[in-house]
Amino acid sequence: MQPDGRLILAQSGSLRLFTLFILYVAQGVPIGLFWFAIPAWMATNGADASDIGYVLGLTALPWTLKLVNGFIMDRYTFLPMGRRRAWIAGAQCVMIALLIACAVMRPDVDDILLLGIAGFVVNMATTFQDVAVDGLAVDIMEEEERARASGMMFGGQSIGIAMATGLTGVAIANFGPSAAYALAACFIALITAHILLLRERDGERRLPWSEGRTHPRNAEIHLGAWWPIITNTAKSLLLPVSLLWLPILLVRGFHMGMFTAITPVLGAGEVGWDEAAITGAVGTAQLVAGILGLSLGGWVGDRFGAKKATIGYFIIFMALSTLMLAAQSIWSDPSLYYVFVFGWVVFDILLTVAALPISMRLCHPSVAATQFTLYMACSNFGISIGAWVFGLSGSLGGLPGMFIIVLGLHGIGLLLMLVVKFPRRAGAPREIVAEVAEAPGPRAPVS
Repeated sequence: MQPDGRLILAQSGSLRLFTLFILYVAQGVPIGLFWFAIPAWMATNGADASDIGYVLGLTALPWTLKLVNGFIMDRYTFLPMGRRRAWIAGAQCVMIALLIACAVMRPDVDDILLLGIAGFVVNMATTFQDVAVDGLAVDIMEEEERARASGMMFGGQSIGIAMATGLTGVAIANFGPSAAYALAACFIALITAHILLLRERDGERRLPWSEGRTHPRNAEIHLGAWWPIITNTAKSLLLPVSLLWLPILLVRGFHMGMFTAITPVLGAGEVGWDEAAITGAVGTAQLVAGILGLSLGGWVGDRFGAKKATIGYFIIFMALSTLMLAAQSIWSDPSLYYVFVFGWVVFDILLTVAALPISMRLCHPSVAATQFTLYMACSNFGISIGAWVFGLSGSLGGLPGMFIIVLGLHGIGLLLMLVVKFPRRAGAPREIVAEVAEAPGPRAPVS
């Protein structure tokens, strides 16, 4: 183990960026497995659109419900280990245990309810990890690091999704789903070992039984009661600029939920591929997206700003939906399928990277996990809606109807981005910051 002064996040920008990267890789693993590999396996083994939509809807549901997680984490935490690290390590251990349970239970393609429950519980644990990591990012990143951090976070998630989609897809094809669950559990265990070696700030404990104390900065900003957390979150969240940001996040989530569901159905039903070919294409697209998120994503945000970059990506998504509608006669062409998959996967990551700093800038540190989680929950609610709407595709015009809906919603998102003035730097309005700083309620003792 390294000397005591090493591996402290607050003291190393490179360590902060690397840690956020691999933690997002970890959360990408269950996403790749349950959002792409399992639906592809279902589609190629006879499951219809309603069954796939049902499983994806339950799988995405915890990401909608995770707004509760932020309140819990801002209220309760083991401060001697830092504000977020105990939650991150604990959530990843639960993810590992649940994946092992899935490997033992071995739900079949006909066990729609059991597959949905498996997706739900594993992703529920993943959302706790996600909220804790997001709170860590808001807590500990410097303003000049935010664009790069956004690229590292969602680039890492995309790489995790790519690895999981590709490797678990191959594992399912050759050894069955149980092997995929076990493989995902082993990979997350490796990343959990890294987080257990870190400290957030100097003097904190690595493990609950190690020596260390609460850092004074964390003790100062920790709100030890429900009421100040709720009221101060509401004051920041209900600002007009914040309320107008929510539908943009909702639209981004909707297209992900919808396109995630369309991908295996289009691949199996129109192109005629099996699960290995579908997951291979998606995995490669996710890998490319992750690399571009790490490199191009942060650069575009720094060069053009979050707002202009987001506007550009909305225009690209509208062009992609228009292309798919115009090219219905050649949906069976593998080249068009690659354009669709690579297009939406890559630009979804770039859009997320570009927009994330706006969410961060709207958050106040004392309620960062809660407020940031509410923004992300709005996006994830859109994912669930997209998956559920896809389940109704038979009565809404089939796949062409789905592309028309996405196109219309992207138009609404683009209009809001053009007319609303979003913040260009971190920090809520001065009066909100003052009220949060003066908020009543017990503070955590320094120990």
